[in-house]
Amino acid sequence: MQDPFNQENRPRKRSTILLRIDSWIDSTIWNAGFHVGEIWEEITIFFRRFRTRGVWKAVFEFAGEGMNAGTAGFVLLLALALPAFEETSGNWRARDDFAVTFLDRYGNEIGRRGVIHEDSVPVDQLPDHFVKAVLATEDRRFFEHFGIDFLGLVRAMTENVKANSVVQGGSTVTQQLAKNLFLTNERTIERKIKEAFLAFWLEANLPKKEILRLYLDRAYMGGGTFGAAAAAQFYFSKDITEVSIAEAAMLAGLFKAPARYAPHINLPAARARANEVLSNLVQGNLMTEGQVVGARRNPASVVDRGDTDAPDYFLDWAFEETKRIAARFDHQTLIVRTTIDIGMQNAAEAAVESILRQFGDRYRAEQAALALIENGGAVRAMVGGRDYGESQFNRASRALRQPGSSFKIYTYSLAMEQGMTPETTIVDAPINWGGWRPGNYSGGYSGRVRMKTALAKSINTIPVRLAKEKLGKDAIGQIMEQAKKMGVETPIRRDVTIPIGTSEVTVLDQATAYAVFPTGGFESRRHGIAQILTYGGEVLYDFDRDAPPAKRVLSEQAATYMNQMLTRVPYVGTARRAAVEGVLTAGKTGTTQAYRDAWFCGYTGNFTAAVWYGNDDYTSSNRMTGGSLPAMTFKRLMDYVHQDIELRAVPGVENPFPESKNGPRIAQAQTDANGDALPAPVRPRTLNRDSTNVLRGLADAFERARPLGPPDRLASAQPSLPAAQTGANR
Repeated sequence: MQDPFNQENRPRKRSTILLRIDSWIDSTIWNAGFHVGEIWEEITIFFRRFRTRGVWKAVFEFAGEGMNAGTAGFVLLLALALPAFEETSGNWRARDDFAVTFLDRYGNEIGRRGVIHEDSVPVDQLPDHFVKAVLATEDRRFFEHFGIDFLGLVRAMTENVKANSVVQGGSTVTQQLAKNLFLTNERTIERKIKEAFLAFWLEANLPKKEILRLYLDRAYMGGGTFGAAAAAQFYFSKDITEVSIAEAAMLAGLFKAPARYAPHINLPAARARANEVLSNLVQGNLMTEGQVVGARRNPASVVDRGDTDAPDYFLDWAFEETKRIAARFDHQTLIVRTTIDIGMQNAAEAAVESILRQFGDRYRAEQAALALIENGGAVRAMVGGRDYGESQFNRASRALRQPGSSFKIYTYSLAMEQGMTPETTIVDAPINWGGWRPGNYSGGYSGRVRMKTALAKSINTIPVRLAKEKLGKDAIGQIMEQAKKMGVETPIRRDVTIPIGTSEVTVLDQATAYAVFPTGGFESRRHGIAQILTYGGEVLYDFDRDAPPAKRVLSEQAATYMNQMLTRVPYVGTARRAAVEGVLTAGKTGTTQAYRDAWFCGYTGNFTAAVWYGNDDYTSSNRMTGGSLPAMTFKRLMDYVHQDIELRAVPGVENPFPESKNGPRIAQAQTDANGDALPAPVRPRTLNRDSTNVLRGLADAFERARPLGPPDRLASAQPSLPAAQTGANR
C-alpha cells in the first residue's frame, strides 16, 4: 500500500484536480452555449409567426429604418439644441433692466436704451385694434402654434413663389422675440437653428400674453426707439393706449422694416405700409372693411422730429458697456456721457455709404464696418453696418472676421521685442510647416529681404518663417498672448496659420491694438463711457478717475521700430490710397482667402481707425483688397477729422513734411481720386448746445447795443442820480 503522504504522489493529485477543473469549465461553457442556442431558436421560431410578406414587409422595413433615422435625428437635435439653450442661462429677464439716457462727448442727448418698465403696458390694457394689427401682419396664428407656424411658413413660401420675390416672412412672433432677446441679426444657419429651439423654449416657459408683451416692448421701431410704447411717444406724442386705428396700423407696419417705413423719414411709404396692414386686418377676418375705411381715408400724421438720426450701433455697444460697469451700482436709471463725436460719426457713416454706393456693386461688397479711436482710447465713431434699420447686428463689435495680413503686426512686434530691427534681413522662400505651405499674393519669392520691405509689401512667408524659426519655443502661443496684451479681446484660435491672420477678430479689436503704436507702446485703454451719473447729478463712474492707468505692452524701442515700418506702407507699400495729405499716416492692409474680407487698419499721431468690407453671407468679393475700398474709406474719414487740428507726432518717426513759410502743412478739404468732394470742414463742438445758445444770445445782444463812445463823452452824458441812489450803488 502506498503512503498517501509520500512526496511523489502529491504532483499527481494536483494534476488530477486541475484536469477536473478544466473539464468542469469546458462542460459548463458548452452547456451554457447549448442552452442559449436553444433559447435563440425558440425566439426565432416564435417571431416567424410575425414574418410579413409583400406590401407589409416593405411597410415594416420602412418603419424600422424610420425608427433608426428618428433615433439618430433625435441625437442630432439634442446636439443642436444644447448651444441654443445655453443662451438662456442666467437672469435673461434682467438683461435690459437698465434705462439709460446717452449724451455725446459735449453733453448733448443722442439717444436712449433699455426698457423703461414703468412704460411697459400689459397686453390686456393695449387697444384691441393695435394688438390685432400686429398679429394680422406679423403672426396671424400666434395663439394656435407652439413657436413655429408650419402652416404659415408654407403659406409664405407659396406667396413668395407666386410673386417671384420675398413678400412674406415665415418667422413667428416667438421666433422674432427669441432673436431679439438672445441672438443677433447675423444671417447664418447656426442662428436660425438656435432661433427655432429658443422659440420652443419660450413657448414652454412663458404664457402667450407674456411672449407678446416682451415682443412689443423690445422690438426696434425706428428713430432709435425700442418698443411700441416708446414709438407711440416718438411718432405721435401720445400714450400707446390712446393710438387710433390709423396710428396702430402705422406702428404695426414698422416691425419688419423700421428703416424703410419710419414715418419721420418717409411718411408716404409709412402710410402705404399702414394701408397694407389694414388690408391684413380685413383678410384675416379680424376687422371689417367698414371698420378700417376711416383709417384709410384719414391716415396717421406724425410729430415733426427733424433730423433725429442717432448713432445706434455705437449706442448698442455703449449700452452693453454701461451694464458691465454699472452692475455694481444700486441705480438702474442712469445718464451716461459717452465719448462719441457726432461730427466724426456722421463723417464716418458718410464715408462708408459713399464708397459703397460708388464701388459696392463693382466689387460685389454689401457691408462695411469701422471704428475710430482718438489716441488716448476714446471711441469717437463706430459704423456697425450699412443700415441699422435693416440689420441691428453690429459688425464693428460683434462680427468675427479673418483679418488677413493686418494681423501680422503681432508677429512683427514680437520680432522687434526679441532684438530684430526694420533692417534685419530674412529669406522669402518656400516654407513647409507641418504640411502647410503658405504662398505670397504675387505668386513668387524675393529671396533675402529686409523686415521693413516684407511688411510694406505684405510678404506672407516672412511672418511664418519668423514664427517657425526665429521666435523661439511656442511661437504660436507667444503671438496669441501678444494680441491679447495689445487689446484683442476675442479668443484667438491656436493654429500654425495665425501668423498670416486666419483667426477671427472684430473691427474694434483691431482698432484697439493698432492704437498701441501711436502711444509709444502703452495700451490704448479703449473706452466709450466717459461718465455715468444719476438723474440727481451724482457721478457714479468717471473714466479719468476710476480707470486704471495705461500699462506698457510693447517696449519703447519695439514700438519705434513698428512705427518706422508701418509708416512706409501707405507710401511705398500696399496702402497707397490710405495716405492722408499733409499728415503722417501708418497702417496695414489685410485681404483674406478668396477675397472674402478686406481690411485697412491705420493711424496717425491723433487717431486710429480700422475698416472692414465684405458680405454677411461670407461670399467672395470681386477681387477686393485692403488697399482698395478700406484704404479709400480710411483716407476719406481721416481727411475730415484732421482738418484744423494740431497734429501730433508718431513716436519714433520724424515728420516727413517739412515746415513751409506758413508753418506745418495741415490737411485741407480735398477731393478723392475720382474727383468727389470730401465733407466740408466743420469745427468740432467744444461746448454743449445750451451753452452755445447762451453765448450766441450774448453776442447778438452786444451787436444790437449802441456804441459806448469815448470815456469823456460817457461821463458828460451820464445822467445825475439822487444822492440816496448813488450811495446805494456804491
